[in-house]
Amino acid sequence: SITKERTEVILQGTSNLDPNDPAAVWEEYDFKCKPGDLKRRPCFITPYHYRLDWLMWFAAFQTYEQNEWIIHLAGKLLAQEDETLSLMATNPFAGRAPP
Repeated sequence: SITKERTEVILQGTSNLDPNDPAAVWEEYDFKCKPGDLKRRPCFITPYHYRLDWLMWFAAFQTYEQNEWIIHLAGKLLAQEDETLSLMATNPFAGRAPP
């Protein structure tokens, strides 16, 4: 069955030293094919799919405890690991200090 609403997991980072600061600017990591920017052309890669983007869709139906890989993914993004960043469409912290 297909749900009428789609919940999405969004990964963001901030350069602010205090992430709880109301003035902190949070920047989103974009995925190559996961729904995001409404002005972006939809991804078309049949018959294959981007596995990480596909897993993110299923992760939205559960908690992070049921998807521990998301915590590891976030850690790798915080460390700005090149291999992990290559799976993303954009790195909002490219050329800057890690979030």
